[in-house]
Amino acid sequence: MIRRVLPLLPALLLLAPGAALAHPGHGEAVGFAHGFAHPIGGLDHVLAMVAVGLLAALRGGPARWGLPVAFMAMMAAGAGLGVFGIGLPFAEAGIALSLVAFGFAIVFAARLPLPALIGLVGVFAVFHGYAHGAEMPETASGLAYGMGFLSATALLHAAGLGLGFLVSAERRRAAPAMGAAVALSGLTLLAGAF
Repeated sequence: MIRRVLPLLPALLLLAPGAALAHPGHGEAVGFAHGFAHPIGGLDHVLAMVAVGLLAALRGGPARWGLPVAFMAMMAAGAGLGVFGIGLPFAEAGIALSLVAFGFAIVFAARLPLPALIGLVGVFAVFHGYAHGAEMPETASGLAYGMGFLSATALLHAAGLGLGFLVSAERRRAAPAMGAAVALSGLTLLAGAF
């Protein structure tokens, strides 16, 4: 079932913001659509959020829900900083470093204790949330915008979880290669941030 639905996920992600605009209540629909589009509009956010889902699947057990929930909670807190104009230095570098950290965590099979892994994911989620909050359009409903980017984030985490479940025991050798690609993307973005 997951193998049939997973290839359709990108198309569903692209169609969802347009569907939200078709409903009455333009301020909230526009807010939701902008919020939903923000995480999927940047490769850095997409890679990080899918990586968290992949990491959660590879770690298994309570990490399957703990890592995505920690990311989303701390991302919401970071968005509050951005919305209220509270400065967060080196936000772009923090986003790039998140890719490096998540990539290495995947490469090394997340050997950190679960609380440390949750803390790592949570710290970097603040930077992603800050970017979402700081870039919220002035005309958007804050609640609808937040629900939009949280919904997109949940779908990206689910895509990562699905990817992790598809990497079966005999094909787990693919996971380090995926982690290395995420980390390399982060290093590339980090070089551009400075």
